[in-house]
Amino acid sequence: MNRPSYHTYKGLPPVAGLCSLDEAMKRGLPVEECVGRLKRYHYAFRRLHEIFTARITAEPIYELKMGFSLHAHLCAEHASALRKRISEMREPPLGLDAVPDPGLEIFFDEIRGAPTTEELVLGLYEKAVPALQAALQRHLDDTNPLVDHPSVRICQFALPELGDIAGFGWKTCQCLVDANTRGRVADWLALLDQCLVAAGELEGSQPPVPHTLARIHSAKPHVYDGVPKRDDRFPDPYNFGVNPEAFLYDPQYPANAKTLMLLYKRIREIDVPEMMASILTETKGKPWEYYRDMTRQLWDEARHGMMGEVGFLHLGVDWRKAMINFCWSLGLNTKLTPLERHAVLYYIEQGLMPKTGKRFEWEVAVASQNPLAALFQDYDWADEVLHAQIGRTWLVSEFKSAPEALKYGETNWPKAYLDVEALKEQGLTQHRNWWPDVYRDACRAWNIAPDPKVIAFAQSYATAKQVSG
Repeated sequence: MNRPSYHTYKGLPPVAGLCSLDEAMKRGLPVEECVGRLKRYHYAFRRLHEIFTARITAEPIYELKMGFSLHAHLCAEHASALRKRISEMREPPLGLDAVPDPGLEIFFDEIRGAPTTEELVLGLYEKAVPALQAALQRHLDDTNPLVDHPSVRICQFALPELGDIAGFGWKTCQCLVDANTRGRVADWLALLDQCLVAAGELEGSQPPVPHTLARIHSAKPHVYDGVPKRDDRFPDPYNFGVNPEAFLYDPQYPANAKTLMLLYKRIREIDVPEMMASILTETKGKPWEYYRDMTRQLWDEARHGMMGEVGFLHLGVDWRKAMINFCWSLGLNTKLTPLERHAVLYYIEQGLMPKTGKRFEWEVAVASQNPLAALFQDYDWADEVLHAQIGRTWLVSEFKSAPEALKYGETNWPKAYLDVEALKEQGLTQHRNWWPDVYRDACRAWNIAPDPKVIAFAQSYATAKQVSG
């Protein structure tokens, strides 16, 4: 069809700069087909969120715990954006809990059930994430950029972050997976490819090719493992040899030594994602916003752990000499219900809000004249205010009042305590006091003489029979 010659005013960009006029005239995707694809992207992000979260606790490698925490958060955010977009497109009821294709269900079930770290990262980063990247890019190629601009925008926001996830994953696979492993799991990787082909690819744009999809890792339902694992850089994860709180709140100790202890408290927070992952995985039937908000908090807690890591390295101190235990997450995950765990978390968060909590920690870091530590504590404080709000939103509603929720958390926390002497008798730890060695290393980095009072720091846990970590 011949179109009349047309020029915008003085050559200004047409259609708000979204695309050319010719691109705005392409047929694109009808609403029904567009919604069908969006539901598949949502399903993929939701399943990825589920897998990343469920594998945090039992994954021993620290860097993967942190990576999974971030990737779970990003997937939750993009799933939320897709849910909103689908709700705008004549779709009540939304049906977002429905499985869009049995091939996709097997695909993600298989990855979740991967029995080894190597298979897990191959499934996540070499199969699932690239398939989702390709699906979103195909949506941009196929849809009309004017009429479907809200969906285009969501895809455009998601693709760079998926690219970051894929980059992390590529490097991870290069570091952890060798040729022998790839050969051993070749049939399983082929099954994942077959699942996508049988589903018409992740977005469903291709004709499905029937395959007999025989489950391998998901032949039996995956069972969540709530017992935390750590790699060999954590040589004594049952160690209760040091009580940071008793040290921090004693006025006789100098601010620089207290800030070193604050950095230990921060890196020790890697057990919070280990515990929160159990709440998210084992709590069913909540509104999606619950999982989104709780995953944001999980990621924040992982960030706090990495602040501690970076703070130690910035001082020139080897954080591996600090015995970073997992007893808090271990006790809560194995002795309490998900609701009880959440209540304990809420009780702790509310206790951090007074001046003796996060403000005090920030003031200590400022007094130490360590600008990086002060910056870390500043943001840690801000994050904890948000976390207290998340707790009020999603936990207090389970009780008649906020005081009742607090009391429930306070009452249940002692149930998670571990027996110090029993750990020692079982040969799991000697509760060695590692603090003097770490403090001396820091003093060498600061080029100052160690303070004898700090070296002589008496551990209040030494005679305790039970502790919470």
